[in-house]
Amino acid sequence: MSTFIHPLSDVQSKNIGDNTRIWQFVVVLPDAKIGKDCNICSHCFIENNAVIGDRCTVKCNVQIWDGITLEDDVFVGANVTFCNDRHPKSHNKDFKLEPVLVKKGASIGANATILPGVTIGENAMVAAGSVVTKDVEANMTYIKK
Repeated sequence: MSTFIHPLSDVQSKNIGDNTRIWQFVVVLPDAKIGKDCNICSHCFIENNAVIGDRCTVKCNVQIWDGITLEDDVFVGANVTFCNDRHPKSHNKDFKLEPVLVKKGASIGANATILPGVTIGENAMVAAGSVVTKDVEANMTYIKK
């Protein structure tokens, strides 16, 4: 099997691993890094300073912004929202990027919101619809609505 990039996607990055599948209406900016054996579903956006490890699944309608890192074997459900700025404003001259780290094997359920500066531990599970405001420990199930 080889890497598949749907003709209706806009993949500008050359940093795409072998056997990764990128579906229609996905935008990947030039400096983004996506590992091997990943599945990036339709209508996703991956910014320049985003890193996605090997064997990750990113379901539909997810944006992976600058400073977001998904380690290997991470699952991100549909419509998950990542945030990298605690005080967002248009044309904010005081913008301070706060990275998010999702560690190996973690899973994030659909419609969860991950706030800036959070680390989700190895093999942790974030329940669908949760709002993650603080670090999630390894192997923990996090439910907060």
